[in-house]
Amino acid sequence: MLHQEQLDAMQAHAVFCLPDEACGLVAADARGKLTMVYCLTNLDGSPYRFTVDPAEHFAAWRHASGRGWEIVGSFHSHPDSAPAPSATDVAGALDPNWVYFIVGRVSSAQSEVRAYEIRGGVVEGVELTIVPR
Repeated sequence: MLHQEQLDAMQAHAVFCLPDEACGLVAADARGKLTMVYCLTNLDGSPYRFTVDPAEHFAAWRHASGRGWEIVGSFHSHPDSAPAPSATDVAGALDPNWVYFIVGRVSSAQSEVRAYEIRGGVVEGVELTIVPR
């Protein structure tokens, strides 16, 4: 379940980072309820790949841990393509317990967000339920 404000944060960060990919982390509480979207810096500055700033990653982890939350996923954008994992995304999905959100087609009017679980190179879509404001 994703709150509209969290979805808005991912999409706004994706637009802000154009023409490059945006990236960030997602936290949840002990019940699994998503609590925070951390919009982070893409050190690659590239429209085709991303590397999360390690200092920002650690700060997000510390912030989440201090509240009893856990980092449970990440998000990034595909400025000009569909929100589907690329081969690079699949290879970089190292935590089988995370949910990977992708904001696709950011530079067009058809921007959309999709979520995936990626385990051992196998990609499985996750149904997103958006909670309105």
